[in-house]
Amino acid sequence: MTEPWGDPDKIRRVLATGGTWAVVGLADHPHRAAHGVAKFLQQRGKRIVPVHPDAPTVHGEQGYATLADIPFPVDVVDVFRRSEAAGAFADEAVAIGAKAVWFQLDVIDEEAYERATAAGLDVVMDRCPAIEWSEHGPR
Repeated sequence: MTEPWGDPDKIRRVLATGGTWAVVGLADHPHRAAHGVAKFLQQRGKRIVPVHPDAPTVHGEQGYATLADIPFPVDVVDVFRRSEAAGAFADEAVAIGAKAVWFQLDVIDEEAYERATAAGLDVVMDRCPAIEWSEHGPR
């Protein structure tokens, strides 16, 4: 039995969700995983929005210091932060009206999962969209 946050139907639904993905932790550091995953998502038609305290422009997209600073709707919040910091971003995703939260590989916060799910968001944890795309991504 897989964890509820790794449910294939949920993964498929989130990968197909909307066109705007806020990528928390994305800075202009090509050697970091967030940089490559954001480019992967962009190449598959997603609009990526860097969210980082420095608010850098990455892959041609203006960055914002916080999720609350983004002046347009966000569909998915993709979190590249340690597990102990990730829950706050799930709460912010709820606050900004996102449809889903994606916690990257090794990022697990079961309490944040429960809070965001209870608020009606789809939540995927401990997965990478670039890895899951080949099996569950839109065709």
